[in-house]
Amino acid sequence: MLKRAAVLVGILLAVTAGAKPVVVGGTLASVTEAPWAIALNNTQSAASSGRYCGAVLVEPDKLVTAAHCMDEDVSTYYAVQGRADLGDDSVGRVSAISKVWIHPGYNTKDNRYDFAVLTLSKPFTGVPVLPLETRARADRAGVVPTVYGWGDTQGTGPDETLQKAAVPDLGDKTCLANQSYVANGYAAVTNVCAGYLKGAIDACQGDSGGPLVLNGRLLGVVSWGEGCAQPGEPGVYAQIAPAAKALQAQLR
Repeated sequence: MLKRAAVLVGILLAVTAGAKPVVVGGTLASVTEAPWAIALNNTQSAASSGRYCGAVLVEPDKLVTAAHCMDEDVSTYYAVQGRADLGDDSVGRVSAISKVWIHPGYNTKDNRYDFAVLTLSKPFTGVPVLPLETRARADRAGVVPTVYGWGDTQGTGPDETLQKAAVPDLGDKTCLANQSYVANGYAAVTNVCAGYLKGAIDACQGDSGGPLVLNGRLLGVVSWGEGCAQPGEPGVYAQIAPAAKALQAQLR
């Protein structure tokens, strides 16, 4: 299992199985269509742009991201909104992070409840926010959510540029049939299994914590996977609905 955060200088993040990168096989997305998509950067990132993880704006001063992204001192993180190309610092808004809350059910063994809520030092006022999906039944085979991120593309598009990809919900049975996924902690109650069994399209390193969106709501956030866009290895997303009450309590 590889969590899908980017790499800090000299540090390779938690690897137990394989690697998963930026949106592979996606298409360019605009910040106009996804204003709530946030780049969660880090001053120690190996990338000159600071790219590290993704996040989503759920209140003017609150972000939801993956808990596994928050393994460095809070002072090293900063949020970027409205910047499709992370290399272009002439556009977009930036805020430091003043507070971090990690879901109490999260642990690094199985990566369940992979959620963190971040408080912005400077709220992104006037920016549309993305509501949380509170219905567990929204995660069902056949629906087609969209994942957004600035992660690795494996040559299928420009890295560090906001991209999107439709990733069909395959249903929990698909990931539960993969013994490696079960061994790494996949659980129907807390995860969404989405992607293509043929591979080619997937989230990847640098996309962790980024939004999985269905019908204008945050269905999940990028969590982990084995390989990147590999056949038979769909993406694993932390599902919002089972954690919605705990998350909402942090948004007040």
